[in-house]
Amino acid sequence: MKEISLNILDIAKNSTKAGATLTQITIDETENTLTLIIEDNGCGMTEEQVKSVCDPFFTSRTTRKVGMGIPLLKLSAEQTEGSFEIVSKAQSEHPEDHGTKVTAVFNKNHIDYTPLGDVVFSVTTLIQGDPDKDFLYIHRTSNGEVTLDTRELRRELGEDIPLSTYEVIVWIGEYLKEQYETINYNS
Repeated sequence: MKEISLNILDIAKNSTKAGATLTQITIDETENTLTLIIEDNGCGMTEEQVKSVCDPFFTSRTTRKVGMGIPLLKLSAEQTEGSFEIVSKAQSEHPEDHGTKVTAVFNKNHIDYTPLGDVVFSVTTLIQGDPDKDFLYIHRTSNGEVTLDTRELRRELGEDIPLSTYEVIVWIGEYLKEQYETINYNS
């Protein structure tokens, strides 16, 4: 993928398809590294599925025969001499404590580093596409932090206004952009 933000969109969407009610997207960025963590409370995966998920020809989907999101993220991180890890607990084996955590570390100074891209678009698209799910977005940089928690938005808006409402989605995008401007962030 041309931008890390598209990987975020793909993998977080997989979280919601796996039944996650909360997906946390954390980006910790230093001058030299970008660490992406996507963690959910979805149905998780068995050890066998975790071993298979990095294979581009493995997918749990029935609509297409290959799943490229995880393999491409893994490749992108490792091409920068970074790292990649998936830890998952299947609901069938851990009924009270299940879900998946994907961690990718990128060396930003490497020639093969893929830029972060339009993460505001990815986050707003996730919320618009799954307005009944919750997302916690945190991006930490040396200049400050950008955050959004849909649980807080729900408390403020009440039950009558869905997060997918046009005005809410526009506000979310502007809110994130304002935070990025405040910390002088350029992807």
